[in-house]
Formats: sequence, structure tokens, C-alpha cells
Amino acid sequence: MRFAEPRVDLSDYAAAVPQEVVDRLRAGRRVLTICHENPEADALGSALAIALLVEAGGGVATPVCADPMPAMYDFLPGMDRFRQEPAADLDYDLLVVGDCGELERIGPVLESHRALFGRVPILDIDHHVSNRRFGASDWVDSHSSATCEMVTLLAWRMGVPLTAVDGMLASALAAGVVMDTANFQHPNTTPRTLVVAAALREAGAPLSEIARRIYRTKASSQLILFGRVLSRLESDCDGRIVWSTLELGDLAAAGAGPDESEGLVDMLAQARDADVAILFKEADGETRISVRTRDGVDATVLTGTFGGGGHARAAGATVCLPPAEARRAVLARAVELVEAGGTKAQ
Repeated sequence: MRFAEPRVDLSDYAAAVPQEVVDRLRAGRRVLTICHENPEADALGSALAIALLVEAGGGVATPVCADPMPAMYDFLPGMDRFRQEPAADLDYDLLVVGDCGELERIGPVLESHRALFGRVPILDIDHHVSNRRFGASDWVDSHSSATCEMVTLLAWRMGVPLTAVDGMLASALAAGVVMDTANFQHPNTTPRTLVVAAALREAGAPLSEIARRIYRTKASSQLILFGRVLSRLESDCDGRIVWSTLELGDLAAAGAGPDESEGLVDMLAQARDADVAILFKEADGETRISVRTRDGVDATVLTGTFGGGGHARAAGATVCLPPAEARRAVLARAVELVEAGGTKAQ
């Protein structure tokens, strides 16, 4: 006896999507969807998905990312649509910036198109608690595991089937959810997250393949890169703080691309006793930090000290110091937080 596969219903969750967001997106006829530089699956998936929602309503959309597409996402359909600049022949009437706590995170496209960003209204869709509300409309849900979780509910609210574009919509959204929950292992995975994932899976998203490609598929060059960084692993506070540094020469030495450093900080965070894991990335005259924490230490408190932000368990910042000086400043603050139980105010 055959049973019809149950239809996952997101109506109750989708009811919380602000009407203003739906109205702005439905009214947009020529829409630029933009994600942050150094993109990952949640940024890319949400920007592509929003473009598909606009097109489902009869509009025209351009997904843009200032940086080239990381090769690790080549397996996802539609990622070849991303441009590094807005289309010169389109008079945009709406800009949608997704997964960005601040507008500056979109990178050089902001400076090169200042007039566009000053003239056209911005719809800001994000799940970072540190979001600065820079849009004409801001939909910020810090309880959401991923911006793609939010956009899944937006699609449902707008009546766009998750099966749209031969499954491209569901795959893009599922990739973001898988990425930002570490394949449903992070504590930001809520019952709503799992229901959203079930709806995307029912719509055809290949969850197991997405997880395999993002978390369990690495080029030899990436493994060499990880080895170099792991060999520098250090710790403090009886192992409660661990850190390492990605040096400028590491990528060339390993024959790796910049996107192949993805996942390094999560590897450090696997240290058994670590409450705080920090990856220092050497840049030209500055240091980028990626932070992962466990219960008791808020990553945004640590990164917020240096002008960064993110989530309680995953955050980042750029420190305008070379690595040696940045390490001293950041580690001193990390020790302070760990010894205070992670609650000491900035």
C-alpha cells in the first residue's frame, strides 16, 4: 500500500515574515541582490534565492558578489549567475543586501557604486544579532540559524514553490542552512530550522550531498593548508582557549586558493577543552579573526571589542594590527572573558 509523502507545512512560521518585506520584494521590478565579500553558502544561497523570488514574480534580478565564486560551490546550480558588478544597463529600483551585519561588508562594490546605494532603497535581510539596521527596511531575525532559513519562509509567504527552477531554489537555501548550522550540529539549530530543512528536502534539496561537498570534501591542497595551520596550534587557560594563525605565505606554500581556508576555525574548535577557538588570518597590515565559542563565552563580546560582530557562538572581526600585535590584544581579551565566565561587559 502506497502512502502519499506528507507535505511539510511552513505556514505558521512564515506568518512571522514582515509584510513590509513581502511588499517591497513584490514591488521590485529591477532588483540587485548582494552578498558579503569572502562569501560562504548562506550569503550566496540567500542572494541567489532572493533573485529567483523576484524573477518568479516577473521582475529582473542580478545576484552580485564582489569576490569571485569559491570553487567549492561549483556543484550548486545557479552559482554561475553571480556577477562582481551590477549590470550597467539596468536602472535598479531595489537593492537587497543579505547576510551582512553592516553595509560595508559587501566590499568594494559599495565604493564603486556609491551613487546607486545612495539613490535606491535597501532591503536588509539578516540573522546577525550585531546587524546595524542600515536599510530602508530591515528584517533581522537573530534567532534564525541562517539567512537562508529566513528566505525559505519568505518564499513560502510569497507563494513561490520551493521546487521552483527545477530545484535550484531549494538547493541554494538548503546549502545556507547546512553551512550555518555545521550540518545541524551548532546550537543555533532550532525546531524551526529542522522543519525548514524538512521542507527543503521534500522540495528536492540534496541535503546529504550538500553536507558531503561542504564538510567532507577537501582538495589535497586544502588538507596541506590545514596541516600547516594546525601545526601552529597553541592554547591558554588550561586549554580553554586555542588559537592558530594563517600566514600570508601559507596559501602559496600549500597551492591553495583563499576559499580553501574555509572550515579552519571549526577544526580548531574541535579541541576537547576549548571554550574559545580563534583563527588569526594575516592580511596586508591587518589581521582578520574568526572566533568559535561554547556556552559561557559570547563570541560577539570578544569580536565586538575590535569592531566586529556575528553570533554568540560564531563571530569575526578585522583588527588593524599585524598578527603578533593582534594576537596579544585579542588573546588578552579572550582570557579576560574566559576567567569572567564570558559575561564581562565591553
